[in-house]
Amino acid sequence: MSSSLQIDKPIIELEKKIEELKRISKENNIDLSTEIKILSEKLSNLKRDVYENLTPWQKVGLSRSSNRPTTKDYIENICSEFIELHGDRLYKDDKAIIGGIGFIENIAVTIIGHQKGKDVKENIERNFGMPHPEGYRKALRLMKQAEKFNRPIITFIDTPGAFCGLEAEQRGQGEAIAKNLFEMSSLKVPIISVVIGEGGSGGALGLGVSNKVAMLEHSIYSVISPEGLASILWKEASKASEAANIMKLTSKDLYELKVIDKIIKEPLGGAQEDVEFTAKNIKEYILEEIEYFKNQKKEDIISQRYNKFRKIGYNL
Repeated sequence: MSSSLQIDKPIIELEKKIEELKRISKENNIDLSTEIKILSEKLSNLKRDVYENLTPWQKVGLSRSSNRPTTKDYIENICSEFIELHGDRLYKDDKAIIGGIGFIENIAVTIIGHQKGKDVKENIERNFGMPHPEGYRKALRLMKQAEKFNRPIITFIDTPGAFCGLEAEQRGQGEAIAKNLFEMSSLKVPIISVVIGEGGSGGALGLGVSNKVAMLEHSIYSVISPEGLASILWKEASKASEAANIMKLTSKDLYELKVIDKIIKEPLGGAQEDVEFTAKNIKEYILEEIEYFKNQKKEDIISQRYNKFRKIGYNL
C-alpha cells in the first residue's frame, strides 16, 4: 500500500507491540497471555473500523499494493492442476498476461489474467501488468481454443491499463483490444471475470467482456486512473484523491450501478492477509456461475452477455 495513505500505520504499530509482548513472554518465561489477548482484540476492532470505512482513494492504494495477491497466486490456490500456454503465434509471449488450462474441482477451464510482479525485477519482466498487443492476441487465441473444446473461460483483471508505448502502438494495440471486445461478445462459452486488483481502462476491458463480472471487495474498476482524470479536469495529477472520490470506481459503487454482478469478500486488511480465504471465496463464486451456465444453450449464453452490457446505465 502507498505509504502516503497512512491507513496501516496504527495497525502496524499495534502489531509490533503484540509481537514484542510475545517475544518478551517467550524469552523470560512470563505469562503475558492476558495482555496479548487484550491487544489482539483491540487490533481486530481497529482493523474492522479502518477497512470497513476506507475512502475511494484508500481503496485505490490497497488495490495497487505490491503484496496484493496476483493471478498466479489465485491459480495456485484454486486449481488442482494448471498448464500455462505461451505466445500469440505472431510475435512473442507477453508476460503481462498469463493463461492456460486448469482444473477446478475436476472441471476443465481456460484461465487468463493480467500478471503483475512482486518486486521491481519481476515488475519490469511483467511490464507492471500492462499488456502489449501480443498479450491480448494470446488471450484471444486461448479463448478461441476454449470455445472449440467447450471450456468455460475465467479471466482475472488486474492492470493499470494497456501499455501505451511506441512499440505497442506500432504493433496495433488499439486493434488488438478492439478485436478482443468484438470476438468476446460472440464466444459460445460462458466468460466469468473477477477484478482482483486494479481494473484500468480498455486494458482491463480487453479481458472483461463477460457474462458475469465480480470484484474483490477492495479492488477498483474504472475507465481511467484517478491521476489521469485529475490531469484532464484540473491539470494536476496531485488531485488524484479528489478525482477518486467522484469516479464511482469501488466495488460498492459499481455493484449499485449494476456494472458488476457480485462483490467477493476479502479478509480484514485486504486479500494479502489471507490468500487462501480470498481464493476460496473466488473459487466458490466461479463454481456457482459455471453451474448456472452448465445446461444453457450457446445462443442463450451469447444473448445473456449481450443484454448484460446493453442494460448498463439503463433506468439509473
